[in-house]
Amino acid sequence: MDKSIKLLRTESLLKELLPEALSTLNDESLNNVLVIDVKCSRGKYDAEVFLDPSIYDEKERRYIISHLNKAESYLQNYCKQAEGWYRAPKFRFKFDDSLSHQNSMDKLFKKVESELKKNG
Repeated sequence: MDKSIKLLRTESLLKELLPEALSTLNDESLNNVLVIDVKCSRGKYDAEVFLDPSIYDEKERRYIISHLNKAESYLQNYCKQAEGWYRAPKFRFKFDDSLSHQNSMDKLFKKVESELKKNG
């Protein structure tokens, strides 16, 4: 199903605004968190914010998610003020592990391919 232009625009704006908002926080560990993607619900009441997991271990990930959840109202206010919105979506933060899954699938396919070549 195609997304509306307004929804795509909102997602794009949030991908720009959230890193700006994160850089203004007092927590050093949250300042440099990379936002990979933002997916808004159809009514723009909720937004899933996908973060880059590549440089964090599990303990750091839990810390970042918990502190981002605590800073959610600040992030919402930042977005509302920056764009003049009446309301901002409720953010749900999660780390995007799709790249690591893709890499492991690629390794498996290469292994199968080499086994097929070896067995003729």
